[in-house]
Amino acid sequence: MKNTYLKYIGMLVVGILFFNCQDLDRPEFSDFLYDGPVITLSSPSPEGSTIISSVEEVAPITISFQVEDDLGIANITVDLDGQEILNINEFSDNKLFNIDDLTQDVSTGSHTLTITATDIDDVVVTETTTFEKIEVPPYTPMFDGEMFYMAFDGNYSEAISGSDATAVGSPGFDTGVVGQAYKGGADSHLTFPSAGLLGNEFSATFWLKIDASDTRAGIINIAPADPSSPSDKPSGFGLIREGSETSQKFILLVGNGTNATWINPGDPATIDPTEDQWVHFGISISETNAALYMNGELVGESDFPGIDWTGVEDLVIMSGDPNFSGWSHKTEKGQIDELRIFNKALTKNEIQAVVLKDQAVFSMDFNTGYQDGVSGNDATAVGAPGFDTGVVGQAYKGAADSYLTFPSAGLLGNEFSATFWLKIDASDTRAGIINIAPADPSSPSDKPSGFGLIREGSETSQKFILLVGNGTNATWINPGDPATIDPTEDQWVHFGISISETNAALYMNGALVGESDFPGIDWTGVGDLVIMSGNPNFSGWSHKTEKGQMDELYIYNKALTPEEIQALMD
Repeated sequence: MKNTYLKYIGMLVVGILFFNCQDLDRPEFSDFLYDGPVITLSSPSPEGSTIISSVEEVAPITISFQVEDDLGIANITVDLDGQEILNINEFSDNKLFNIDDLTQDVSTGSHTLTITATDIDDVVVTETTTFEKIEVPPYTPMFDGEMFYMAFDGNYSEAISGSDATAVGSPGFDTGVVGQAYKGGADSHLTFPSAGLLGNEFSATFWLKIDASDTRAGIINIAPADPSSPSDKPSGFGLIREGSETSQKFILLVGNGTNATWINPGDPATIDPTEDQWVHFGISISETNAALYMNGELVGESDFPGIDWTGVEDLVIMSGDPNFSGWSHKTEKGQIDELRIFNKALTKNEIQAVVLKDQAVFSMDFNTGYQDGVSGNDATAVGAPGFDTGVVGQAYKGAADSYLTFPSAGLLGNEFSATFWLKIDASDTRAGIINIAPADPSSPSDKPSGFGLIREGSETSQKFILLVGNGTNATWINPGDPATIDPTEDQWVHFGISISETNAALYMNGALVGESDFPGIDWTGVGDLVIMSGNPNFSGWSHKTEKGQMDELYIYNKALTPEEIQALMD
C-alpha cells in the first residue's frame, strides 16, 4: 500500500514537471523542425543593391558567401541566371564552408544568383539575390587635376583607372549624397594602391557621415606600415576624428619628413554626431601649406615644408587600420561618398565647386551621352543633335530642329538655379536656350509660370533675356548691353540663373548682369525641361533651335549666391 502510494506520488511529480517544462504554445518535442544550413551571402549584396559598372559589355563579378550547418553539409550549388556555375559535395570541414573568390563574367543587364545548400539530413536551403551590370562610357574627369574618383554606386570601382579597391571585412552600400555611398562595417575598410597618386601636391575631397557609436575613428590615410610608430608619422597623411558621443573633432596629420604637421583646428572642425549629417571634407596640400576644409570653408591650415611619401603603403579608406591607428583611430562604420583625389593643391573656389556639383538635383556633362548624372536617366533627343569638343570633355552640339527634353518633376521648388557653358551658333539671330514652361500654343513666351532664357539681335550682336513666371505674367530680366555678346568671336560664355522667393538674377561669366525683385516663381502647368530650344513651349517669338554648343549643365533647388556661381565657373 505504501509502495503504491509512493508510485502515484512519483507519477504526479513527473507529470507536474513535464507540464511545467512543456510550452503549450509550441509544438510537441517530436514536431520541431531542423532549420538546416545557414547561408550568409556577402557579394553580390543580398539586398539586390549591387551594380557592376564597366566600359566593356562583359565584366567579372566576384561571388562571396559562407555556409554553416550543425549536422554537416552534403552539397552546395551556385546558379547564375539558371545555369549551374559551381557544385561541391566534398568538404574538408562539412560544418563550415567559405568561398570569397568565385569569379564569373556577366554581360550588361539584370542577373539572378541562387545558392542552394543541402545538409546530410536532406534539408535544403536557398539564398537568391539579383544584381545589375551596366555599361558606361569611359569616365572623363570633371575637374582639373582629378586623378582618382570613386562614386560607390554599388561597387568599389575607381573610375579613371577602371580598377577595383580591395574590400577588407564586410562593408556595404547605403543611400548617398549622389546615388549610393559606401557603408562601413565592423573591422571593415577599403584599400587601393597609392602608386600614381603621390606627388609634391595632393588634394582629396569627399562627403562623410560618421557613425557615432564609436568615439574615435580613422577616415582616410596613406601612411607607412610601422607598428612601433603611432599615427604621428614622418611621411604620408591621415585624417582622424575623436571626442565624445555628442562632439567629434577632426584632425589632419601630414608627414613633413621628420614628423607630422598637425592641423588640429578644434571648434571650427567639430561637429555634433547626433545630427546624423553629411559633411563635405577637402584636404589641400601644397609644397608650403596644408589645409583642411569642411563644407567648403577653411577650418584650419598650417605652413609646412612639403609632404614626404617615404615608405608609404596603400590608400586606406574608412579606417586608420592597418597603418594609421596608433591611437585607436580604427574603423569608421559610417558612410563616405564621392571620393576624389587630385594631383594639385585645390583652392577654396575649386573645393566649393566640387561641393556644389555634388549638390545639384540635375547634372549633364554630355560626356556620357544625354544622361542626367543625378538620376541616371537619359534625356529624350528630338531631331539629330550630336557632340563636339566642350569646356570639359565633350559638349552637346545642336542641329536644325533639334533639342533635348527631360521630365521637370523633381526639379521644381520655391527656389531654382541653373548654370552652364554656352557657345552660340550665329547663323540664327534668335534662339531659345533653356526653359521649363507650360504648353500653351495661344500664349507667347511671356508666360505666367515657369522660366525661359532666350537670345536675339543681329549677326554681330546678341543679347540674352531671362523671363520668370510670377503667377500672373513673366518678370523680365532684360539687361541690354551687360548681357550682350559679339557672336562672331566664337566664344564660350558661362551662364548662371538664380531664382529666390524674392529675386531673379542672370549672371554671365560670373558677373551679375541683371536682376529684378519679384514675388516668387510659379510652376503651374509646366511641361518638360527643354534644353537648347524654345520649342515646343517657349517659342512664341520664334526663339527656336539653338544650333550651338552647351556644356556642364547643373540645376539646383536653391538660389545660388554670386560666390557659388563664380566657383562653378572657375
